[in-house]
Amino acid sequence: MASPAIELEVEGRVVRLSNPDRVYFPQIGATKLDLAEYYLSVGAGIVTALWERPCMLHRFPTGIEGEKVHQKRLPAGAPPWVETVPLFFPRWKRTADELCVTELASVIWAVQMSTVEFHPWNSRRGATEQPDEWRIDLDPGPECDYATVQQVAGVVHEVLDDLGAVGFPKTSGSKGLHVYVRVRPELDHQGVRRAALAFAREVERRAPDLVTTAWWRKDRDPAAVFVDYNQNARDHTIAAAYSVRGLPDARVSTPLRWDEVAEADPRDLTIRTVPARFAELGDLHADIDDHVFDLVPLVEWANRDERDDGDRDERDDGDLDERPGTDPGTLRSDEAGE
Repeated sequence: MASPAIELEVEGRVVRLSNPDRVYFPQIGATKLDLAEYYLSVGAGIVTALWERPCMLHRFPTGIEGEKVHQKRLPAGAPPWVETVPLFFPRWKRTADELCVTELASVIWAVQMSTVEFHPWNSRRGATEQPDEWRIDLDPGPECDYATVQQVAGVVHEVLDDLGAVGFPKTSGSKGLHVYVRVRPELDHQGVRRAALAFAREVERRAPDLVTTAWWRKDRDPAAVFVDYNQNARDHTIAAAYSVRGLPDARVSTPLRWDEVAEADPRDLTIRTVPARFAELGDLHADIDDHVFDLVPLVEWANRDERDDGDRDERDDGDLDERPGTDPGTLRSDEAGE
């Protein structure tokens, strides 16, 4: 039988949580209430990560072993205080109102609607077409171990230092690592992606045996790390800092200090362990807005690379529009939480 609903008070709001005892992560026995309490424990961090960004929700109405729903549109039945941002999708010629977090209660309401993962855009609602976050995604190939990812992260740090850019690393919550850099919201998504490709190619030059930027999967060394510059394209999103992942051990995409990157094991960073870490260290990404990088040097690198290539590099032929297969008009919008 379903467990009785409870009410959670969140910064002056009351959020009803139905089925709080439903097990979402069977491997560790974590429930829907455990998930909500985790997000409450890292509230300042998750709100900072999502603040005023359009946000896709990854929902698991019956737990992570059940159906996964990628939700662009805000689920129906939201309280009036839950904010949204309208986004137009040229591929589908439709508009969707996506969640736009400005307070912790919105995060907990999304948990009530069975959200496990939060995937925000790299731009904010005031300028959705001009990203203010450059994302470096270190994506290991199928035969690449995590030690190689850590080694490549060291090269990334070296290149960022040479540029005078401050990077904020975090685990992906799965097999990779992410590094975020705050940038001026001046270029469009294609411009930021182009700059990200130039950076990725420099990392590849410095570690050619460990890194690939090959666009086509068939052309990549399966033991290498793909520096996925395309995560900066429009409507391409990755899990936010402090987002739980839909994995059996309830792993968390966790901010790290640079001196932790070489040793930290993502398997140790879960909803069971991250709250105590957050209580001790606070939000390691809290001051990211104080370190804004100007992408001009990377634009110059991109110009140089294109001159050297003679023609537009085939690796830059990826989708520059929103992610395919996610028609906002066909995604589920359930009337009630699970």
